Amino acid sequence: MSTTINPNRLFTACCVALIVTSMTFAIRAGILTELSLQFNFNDSELGWITGMAFFGFPIAMMFGGFIYNHVGARALLYLAFACHVLGLVMTITASGFWTLLLSSFFIGFANGSVEAACNPLIADIYHTRKTAMLNKFHVWFPGGIVIGSLVSALMTKLGLGWQLQIAVMLIPTAIYGWMILGQTFPESANSETSTATNIKALFAPLFIFMIVCMTMTSISEFGAQQWVGRIFESSDVHPMMILALTAGLMALGRFFAGPLVHAFNPAGVLVLSAVVTTIGLVLLSQASGYMIYLSAAVFALGVTYFWPTMIGFISEYQPKTGALGMSLIGGAGMFSVSIWNPVIGGWLDNAKKEAIDSGVTGPAVELVAGQATLQNLAMIPGALIVIFAGLYFYRKKFEHK
Repeated sequence: MSTTINPNRLFTACCVALIVTSMTFAIRAGILTELSLQFNFNDSELGWITGMAFFGFPIAMMFGGFIYNHVGARALLYLAFACHVLGLVMTITASGFWTLLLSSFFIGFANGSVEAACNPLIADIYHTRKTAMLNKFHVWFPGGIVIGSLVSALMTKLGLGWQLQIAVMLIPTAIYGWMILGQTFPESANSETSTATNIKALFAPLFIFMIVCMTMTSISEFGAQQWVGRIFESSDVHPMMILALTAGLMALGRFFAGPLVHAFNPAGVLVLSAVVTTIGLVLLSQASGYMIYLSAAVFALGVTYFWPTMIGFISEYQPKTGALGMSLIGGAGMFSVSIWNPVIGGWLDNAKKEAIDSGVTGPAVELVAGQATLQNLAMIPGALIVIFAGLYFYRKKFEHK
């Protein structure tokens, strides 16, 4: 076992672990139709299966946030590795709804453990340049979605089934497991506040307000991304290419986020994000053919800054919540997606029934239903425009006092 900390190795391991996390989102989105056909699932059942991964994520983040100062990043990353292996193997060998539901929970729990471990770990080992290194770390969430989308598209084209697409994720899982093996980790996060102070700060009105907003930004982002394959499978474009395009734009946007945040401040960035996300979803709900790619690009630019800016806002304006606050706000976002995924599946089922009743036939039923569902989703970032505008002017007034 190494007796000195190797920051570069630990950082790279965190990035690979985050790639696994995002690949699970992308590949699961790409195999929903295959799962539906093999197990005769309707969209509501698919929603419960995908939602369970989002349910495991916040549980792990909240659990990890509370115990991080006591067990450190090493234990949480080992836990993430074990749950990734267990969840992926259970998915590959699944025999029906309940085994897929349970395996999705383990994968989600692993994903949340990665976030709970790596955010404070990176802040600790690079405590003099936390912002820069955390930005570089979070690039790999959309980066991993690009990788997963392209892998899924290629394997589907080659006729390789969904089990093999899940199995391929065991490769990067083994890599990050090997990279953390025997490494020395910092004892705890570099925090100026105690856990007791963190917990007390959680009851601040602004923190509670941002928790509610996080549930809305998360479903605006992940709701469309998780169902993109199902919604556009009957269109003239490849749904996984749409996912790769949006994720690629998000990765580039996050890498160069600094000047934008400096120019508009976090609240201003959130207003702009809500506006562009709403426009993107409205365009997607009406687009056809190759205009879907352009609409998806607009949507991607909108959601690019939601997740990191929400966490950054808490770090900047609610610093006493510490690493616990960052974990909880991320957990709240993923928990909301677990609740909304079955709702989105229900929207799709109802919209398909309405389309069939109105005379739509064949593959067009899926596309019409998907576009109607995107119109429903657009109402959420639409409401955030007003909410974040109020937050922006509140912060401006507060800062000028």
